[in-house]
Parts: sequence; C-alpha cells; structure tokens
Amino acid sequence: MERPGNGRGSNSAQLRRYNERLVLQRLRRAGEASKADLARAADLTNTAIGGIIEKLVDLGLIEAVGKRHGGGRGQPATILRPNPDGAYGIGVRLDRRSIETVLIDFGGRILARRDHDTVLPAPEEALALVARDVFELHATLDPAAQARFAGIGVAHPYNLGAWLGRLGLPPSAFERWDTFDFPACLEEETGLPVFAENDGSAATIAELFYGVGRRADDFLYLFIGPAIGGGIVTGGDCLRGSHGNAGDVAVMPVAPSRLASAPSPADGRDLLITRASLNALARHLAYHGEASDTALVLEAAIRLPHQAVDEWLDDMVDALAPAVWSAIALLDVPLVVVDADIDAGLVGAVLSRLAAALETAKPEARRPPQLQRGSFGRDAGAIGAASLPMFFNFAPRASILTRADDDRGGRDLLVEA
Repeated sequence: MERPGNGRGSNSAQLRRYNERLVLQRLRRAGEASKADLARAADLTNTAIGGIIEKLVDLGLIEAVGKRHGGGRGQPATILRPNPDGAYGIGVRLDRRSIETVLIDFGGRILARRDHDTVLPAPEEALALVARDVFELHATLDPAAQARFAGIGVAHPYNLGAWLGRLGLPPSAFERWDTFDFPACLEEETGLPVFAENDGSAATIAELFYGVGRRADDFLYLFIGPAIGGGIVTGGDCLRGSHGNAGDVAVMPVAPSRLASAPSPADGRDLLITRASLNALARHLAYHGEASDTALVLEAAIRLPHQAVDEWLDDMVDALAPAVWSAIALLDVPLVVVDADIDAGLVGAVLSRLAAALETAKPEARRPPQLQRGSFGRDAGAIGAASLPMFFNFAPRASILTRADDDRGGRDLLVEA
C-alpha cells in the first residue's frame, strides 16, 4: 500500500474510503438501519449511500435482514445490519504473568481461545507458543472465513522489562523483551498480517469499537490489572501519542501510600502503578497474612470483603481521584470508563468510591465526569488485541482523510476489495 507524506489533503478515493468506514460505524452503532437512515446518519446523498451499501454487502460486511413497512405509500425499506461473519481477527495479549490468544468475529464474539497462566517466558519460547495457538485458531475457520481474516492483533505493555520491582517480578525473566520485536517476528512466523499496540491502548480500542464507543466519542479509559493501564478516546479515535503511550496513567506521580504494606519511595514520591493495581492489593493481603497468588483468591477476598481490601480501596481511590482530575483538566472529556481483570464487586466498589472522591475534590465551576463500568472485564486485553485489525481496517479514523494514517501492519480490506 502506498503511504504518501502528510499534508497533501484529501482526494476522492480517501473520502470514499472514509465514508465506507463511517457507514459501517453508523450501522454498528444503530444495530439495524435502512439505507435512508444511514444516509441521514452519515450525511450522505442517496447516490453515495447506495454505492457504499452495495460494496459493503458484496464484501459480506453487512447483510439485509428484512423489510420495514412504514404504513405509507411506496416500497418498504430494506433493513440492514452488520454481518458477524463479515470479518475475523485473532488477538494475542502478552502480560508479564500470562498469555492469551483469542479468535473473534466481526461482532466481537469470542469463538475460541487459548490461555497460558505463566510468567512470560523468553521471547523465542513465547513466539513458538503463540504461533502454535494462532495456527490452531486460524485453522478452525473454513476457507470462506479465512478469506475474510482481517489479521492478528498483539497487545502487550511497552517496556516489559520496567517496573518489575514494583510488581514483584525477577528482572532476569524480562531482560530481553525490550529489544525483541515480537509483532514483526510473529508476522514472519505465521505469514499473517499483524497489528500491534500497547495493552492499555488495545483495551481502549476494544471499548471504542465494541463497547461504550458505540455511544460515546470521547472518554478516558482505565483498566485495573496487575498494573494499571489506560487510554484516551477523542473524536471517536484512540489517541496514540508520539511513542504510543498516550493514556499511560501508571506513571502519573502521586503521593506515597499510607498502607503499611507499601514500599517506601526513596525520594518521597510515588507512581500510580504502586497504589492503584491488583499487585498492590495482593501485596496488602499478603501483609495481613492472606494468600493472594491467584485471581480466584483475590476475588474471594473482595467478596468477603476482607478488611485489607477496604483499606486498599481507600488508598487506591485516594491516589486515583486526583490523577483523574488531572487528566480531565487536560483532556476535557465527559466520561471515565473503568474496568478490571477481576470483579466480584471490585469495579462497582471503585466506581462508587471514586464518584464520591471526585465530587469532594472538584475544582470550582467544574463538574465531575460521568463514570461507567467497562464492557469486557478480564477479556478486555484479549478482545482489545483482536480488535486491532478490525479497528485499523474498518474504523473511520480522521487520519484517513489527510493521508497521515498508519495502519501499523496488515492490509485494508476495503481498499483491496
């Protein structure tokens, strides 16, 4: 695919490409719609919308599901909807303590998965493991479905060799990951197109493409896992930043924790990752003599709830609330979406305490943002990874119009059709 330089403006091919994606987005948001509905929603003429719908039907991305009888004169309107079988993607989530690979359809439904609950092995070993899983999942698709395969998405924390002391992991296990180009090696190993983002941005893209983003174009996304991650959505697109780290709330400076279990920072300052993470909860439970080595144990402690969980929640929200207000001051988004690797009431507890803390600390003449639960829970990372080929192939990103788009691998299915 030709990738011209920036600043040359739009041409008719780019506008058509953008409008095709825009119509797909409007239909995905509506669930079902007529041609006239889509023309109004996308602000397109009947001629333009007719050509786009014809192409999207031919590609199998949308399908007719019946007729709407309005009771007046004229022919009943054909009702269209996205076709779940219109595209498929595989997502690979690499975390410091696990590997997940999932196959999803165009509707975001997980069709098959492989999970490995293990500290991330050496890059070559992980590559062989993931490639095997990818081949197995891809082989479950019939030839017609394989022809609609959009690509592989890889999501992992950037700088895998960093923050290990704060996360209680041995540096020796990760020292080679920061110089190993896993996505490029996976593409070479499988021969399939690969897209890559950090795990926070990938989970944000899942929320944008399949979750809250069907109704909202601007929000801050927070994901509470072993560490804390996040992303930023503005204007219906995921903000990436110059190094792909936009929304990396983990490194936001905060005051030191007041928990007896927390490490004492040498310089009197701390980072959000130390206080607002499941690793911090596990550390505090261990301080109270409670086992905390698996997600099931953490969920059991949250359900009780254990005293240590309440103490950690108070300490976490005490750090999270000013961090959120700082982000809102810069971004001016109306919504914060919160999700987590585990639940058992955790997300609800965070949302209620965070709402109270934001209200208490609100600046003059400002209202706190709305808070909303995320859509995917522990599957956010894996679905986020699998969403990458869907997003970069089918979302109406503004960069398409300025020829500044960077699909970061793969192929544009709409362009090549």
